[in-house]
Amino acid sequence: MPLEKIYKESQEKMHKAVEAVDREFSTLRTGRASVALVDGIQVDAYGSKLPLKQVATISTPDARSILIQPFDKNQMHAIEKAIIAANIGLTPNNDGKAVRLNIPPLTEERRKDLVKLAKKMAEEGRVAVRNIRRHANDEIKRIQKNHEITEDDEQRAHQKLQELTDKYIAEVDALLERKTKEIMEV
Repeated sequence: MPLEKIYKESQEKMHKAVEAVDREFSTLRTGRASVALVDGIQVDAYGSKLPLKQVATISTPDARSILIQPFDKNQMHAIEKAIIAANIGLTPNNDGKAVRLNIPPLTEERRKDLVKLAKKMAEEGRVAVRNIRRHANDEIKRIQKNHEITEDDEQRAHQKLQELTDKYIAEVDALLERKTKEIMEV
């Protein structure tokens, strides 16, 4: 039945939208060290751009620092350059063996800015979920016009799609609430 396919595709896309919001949230600094802060950094190594995690071991020895240990000590300078170029707001400290990133405590003003940014990311996620619903509703209307389903089926389909949308928007809201609490904790 074409409706089941629409539900399944919509659910998968909405789930991916929620996962995308969660991934974006992981890049926000919360005052606690997280390897996700350096996930997107590309290092010029061996003649090409490589993700940082492919040229070094990344760990968080404590709540206030990230330790980056290169597999090849010759890549230390390239790693430092990549971190500075990434503009993540952290200064690398090179001790000859590893690069250490110290995470300073967040000011109240910076915390509020991060919450605003998290709210913006969450709203983008909600919009993505609603767009998926809109596309699915358009598809349902199209198949009803082709007389593949009845008007009653169309109404039930729209209602089921709305319930799905509400569920995933609630998930985005829950992620936002959790991230806000994490950011505002001192």
